[in-house]
Amino acid sequence: MSPIKISWKSLWSKPLSSALNMMLIAFGTGILTILLLASQQISQKLDNNSKDIDLVVGAKGSPLQLILSSIYYIDFPTGNIPLKEAKELSRSPFVKRAVPLALGDNYNGTRIVGTDTNFVALYQLKLRDGKFWNQDFEATIGAGVAQSQQLKIGDTFFGAHGLSSNSDVHKSHPYTVAGILESQGNVTDNLILTNIASVWKMHDEHEEDHQDAATKEEDHQHHEGESHKDHQHTTKEKGTINEDEHRELTSLLIQYRSPMSVAIFPRMVNETTNMQAASPAQESTRLFSLIGIGVETLQWFAVLIMLIAAISVFVNLYNSLKERKYDLAIMRTLGASRGKLFLIVIIEGIILTLAGTIIGVALGHFALQLIGYYQESNQARLTGMIFLKEEIYLFVAGLAIGIFAAIIPAIQAYKSNISKILSKN
Repeated sequence: MSPIKISWKSLWSKPLSSALNMMLIAFGTGILTILLLASQQISQKLDNNSKDIDLVVGAKGSPLQLILSSIYYIDFPTGNIPLKEAKELSRSPFVKRAVPLALGDNYNGTRIVGTDTNFVALYQLKLRDGKFWNQDFEATIGAGVAQSQQLKIGDTFFGAHGLSSNSDVHKSHPYTVAGILESQGNVTDNLILTNIASVWKMHDEHEEDHQDAATKEEDHQHHEGESHKDHQHTTKEKGTINEDEHRELTSLLIQYRSPMSVAIFPRMVNETTNMQAASPAQESTRLFSLIGIGVETLQWFAVLIMLIAAISVFVNLYNSLKERKYDLAIMRTLGASRGKLFLIVIIEGIILTLAGTIIGVALGHFALQLIGYYQESNQARLTGMIFLKEEIYLFVAGLAIGIFAAIIPAIQAYKSNISKILSKN
C-alpha cells in the first residue's frame, strides 16, 4: 500500500479530530482570503476611479466626504457651490480641464449624474450602443446599470429625489436611454449620465411643487383676491433675476495644467473662496490607511488561528503516533524502511493542512461574494469571483504548516526502536 493511502486511512480512523484540525486551518485561511481579496479590490477601485483627477472642488465640509461623494459616489455631498464661482475657477490658468457634477437624484439606488462632455474625455468613455446624451432628459448609462436594471436603448425611467431612496419619484419628466457605455472597469459602469440642465429642471419643478403647496396653504388663510395679486407680483420679481445667479453645482473635478498648480491652486481655493479643495490622492491614502488598521488587526487574528491550528495538528499527530507505535513496528518487520515511516507521518500533516487550506480559500471566496451581494452601493461592491496570484502563498503557507507540525512526530517515527516496541507488546 502506498504511503499516501496509509496516511489517508490513518487520518480518517479518527474523523472528528481530523475534521476539527481542518476546520481550524480553514477558518484562518478563509479570513486571510477575504482580507486579501477585499483589500486588493478596494485598492484597485480607489486607483481606477481617481485616476487622472488631480483635485475636487466642492462645498466646505469633510474633504474625505467630498472625495467619496464626487469620485466614488458612496456618500452624500457636502453641499452645493454657486455656478458663477465654479465657472470662474474653471477659467483659471492653473486648470486644464474642469468637469462639473450635479448630483441629487437616483434610479433604484443608481446615481444620476448631471455633467458635460468633459466627463466623457476625463474617463475616456466609449459607447457600446446608441449615443451620448444630447437633449434634456436623455441619459447614457453604464454597462453595469444596463445589466442590473435591465435597460436598453429607448427605454424610459423616472428619477427619484435623493441618492438612494425611491420615495420621492419625479414623474413629470421621464429619462430616455440614449446610449449604453462599454464596460470601463471603474465607477462609470454604475452611473446614469445626463446633462446638467436636466438635473436643474427636475429640481426646479420639485421646488415649484413645494411652493405651490405653500401657496395653497396661504390661500386658505388670506383673502383669495389679495393672495392672487401677491402671487403675480412674486412671479414677476423672480422673472427679472438672472437664472445663472442662483444655479448651483455639486462639485468640480479638476485636472491641472502644470505641476506648479499643485502648490498654488488648492491653497487659492481654500483661502480665497467659500469652497474647499480636496486631493483624491491624499484622501484616498488616508482612507486606505484607516481601512488598513482594521485589515492588519484581522490578519494577525487569522495568523494566530493558523498557529493554533498548527499546534493542534502537531498534538493530533503526536498522540496518533504513540497509539500506532506497534503498527509502525510491524510495518518495519514487514520490510518498510525508516524513510517510509517518516514520509507517512509527513504526508498526514500535509493532507490535513492542504485540505483545510482548500476549504478555507473556497469559503473565503464564497463569503466575500455573499457580502458583495448584500452591499447597498454598487460602487463599493466586492466580489468573490476573482482569483489572485497572491493566493498561491496561502497554499504554500498551508504546506509549510503541515510539514512544521508533522516534523517532530515524523522524526520520532523514524528513530523508533522496533525491538523495544515489540518486546513491550
